Amino acid sequence: AMKAAALNRVQVHQGSLLLVNRNHPLQCTIPPEQIRPLEHSTVSLERKTALVLETLLSTIGSGSSIVPVSGFRTHKEQEEIYASSLRDHGEVFTRNYVALPGCSEHETGLAIDLALNREPVDFIRPYFPEDGICGRFRSKAASYGFIQRYPKGKESLTGIAPEPWHFRYVGLPHASIMNSHGFCLEEYLDYLMQFPYEGHHLEVRIENKSFEIFYLKAEDDVTRLTLPGYLPYQVSGDNREGFIFTLWR
Repeated sequence: AMKAAALNRVQVHQGSLLLVNRNHPLQCTIPPEQIRPLEHSTVSLERKTALVLETLLSTIGSGSSIVPVSGFRTHKEQEEIYASSLRDHGEVFTRNYVALPGCSEHETGLAIDLALNREPVDFIRPYFPEDGICGRFRSKAASYGFIQRYPKGKESLTGIAPEPWHFRYVGLPHASIMNSHGFCLEEYLDYLMQFPYEGHHLEVRIENKSFEIFYLKAEDDVTRLTLPGYLPYQVSGDNREGFIFTLWR
């Protein structure tokens, strides 16, 4: 049996696979009730992202050795951070390490900057090394749906210098697929456009689960499609022109 699904145009700008960069500013602000603080912290994230991050940190037994430095920021906070960085560090540094207001992943509630818990913690460039507990976090991150958003070698695509401390929730199985292909988010979303709704879908098996993924370009008003009625699925806009569907087989 099939079930019908209908998506409104605004949903292109909602979901965990949003591309937010200087070419694709955020179009929707996240409602306050969808934001919550992390345990023992003043740093907040989108609710599901917060829960997944807390689970990951407790799984690796990080205790207080990893600290959240910056999560959700309002547009106004991003403006203030950008302005103070310009003032203190100048234009080149700021362009490399601070996203333009409206173009920051931090405004989605899906991004977190983490630091190893040792003084002093740098707010803009926290120290998050490759080894020890931070290395454990890195090795498990993809299984929980997190990617290192700004890798080395992808600066021409992301517009941001490498940030080993900045992690972004994209969910399962997307983080694992991106890791195995060495894709940054810009590349991954382009790759998914090769798997349209009407054509051949991407089928992957990760950690004994099977997923089917496809891309659907949004209509001007309502986008309609049919899906297998018995399969759980998730949909996310890409903050560009379309939707990514993930079916759990």
